[in-house]
Amino acid sequence: MRTGPGQRYETHWTVSRGYPFRVIGRKGAWLHVSDFEGDKAWVFRSMTDKTPHYVVKAQSANLRRAPGARSPVVKRAGYGDVLRTIERRGNWVKVRHEGGATGWVQRSLVWGW
Repeated sequence: MRTGPGQRYETHWTVSRGYPFRVIGRKGAWLHVSDFEGDKAWVFRSMTDKTPHYVVKAQSANLRRAPGARSPVVKRAGYGDVLRTIERRGNWVKVRHEGGATGWVQRSLVWGW
């Protein structure tokens, strides 16, 4: 992630694979993006893909065996954890945690698509 659209610009920060962004602009082969905290940076387009992911925006989020608040917790995800989208069902999303666990999380606790 860079401060401007090119390799001559300073590195702003580094993110893990699958980290979701919203594209807010383009300049050549560079994308101007925003994250769930509202931070903005530039990324080279070929470093991105369209695989859907979420990031935990709550202090913590329970991944559950089934979509429902009474379903057993299989994993607790923390703020900023990246979750790959598997399925969507109403206000719940089935995800795979970057550590490998799979479960359902309330959509209100995450940001992405």
